[in-house]
Amino acid sequence: MAGIRTPLAVTFSVWKALTLREALSRLFAGRASWFWLLFEPVFHVSYLIFIYTVIRMRTVGGIDVVIWLIAGMLGFFMFRRTATQASNGVGANRALFAYRQVKPVDTVLVRGLLEGVLTAAVACILLCAAALFGHDALPDAPLSVFEAFFGLWLLGLGFGLVMSVVTELLPEVGRIISLVMKPLYVISGVIVPLMSIPQPYRAWLLLNPIAHGLEAARLGFSPYYHAVPELDIGYLYFCALVLIVLGLALHRRFAIRLVTQ
Repeated sequence: MAGIRTPLAVTFSVWKALTLREALSRLFAGRASWFWLLFEPVFHVSYLIFIYTVIRMRTVGGIDVVIWLIAGMLGFFMFRRTATQASNGVGANRALFAYRQVKPVDTVLVRGLLEGVLTAAVACILLCAAALFGHDALPDAPLSVFEAFFGLWLLGLGFGLVMSVVTELLPEVGRIISLVMKPLYVISGVIVPLMSIPQPYRAWLLLNPIAHGLEAARLGFSPYYHAVPELDIGYLYFCALVLIVLGLALHRRFAIRLVTQ
């Protein structure tokens, strides 16, 4: 007679099944889904490199412009993709809630984890490609780069946890978030060096924790990078922790409504 599984064993089984389901859906649901996963960051980096090449810029803040763009772009995608996929986890997997073992929070956490792994794989591919073209793509401080990207992933996961509840209860908020994501691309310092922004405007932009993550990632690639003096990686992790705790609390409070919505 099979032994009774513990709640933790049930949870891990659910996560394993959800991960396989989400991975197949993310990579093979549509025609060449895996290609578009890689093509988006490649396209963004390529056209920005072209623009910087046209204006004859080879370095930004003391770092190779290609590595500066790749680090910033991939860092932002780590946040945005994780946040977007996680926030859509509840709505995309509603049919699975018929199984009492599957909780809404499970779908959000699994989606966030999978997107983090996929984005990390894309980052490795792009950095290898940059190295083949003669750029110094090897980070000077790999642990610092990992710390920055991991913080951005946690921030995206926390944001996704919160939004997965809020957008289910108030669908109109989803449209507002879509509008906010577009200027966030610019004000986070993905394509504009924050050091070039005068005070007090730079201080306002640095209220955005994503900007701290991108600056920390670039500094990890090159110790000669002129990062903003206000850089605080602890602020990024603090914001991520607040969002994760808030998101988990919302999922616990509205668990029944998310299932029956």
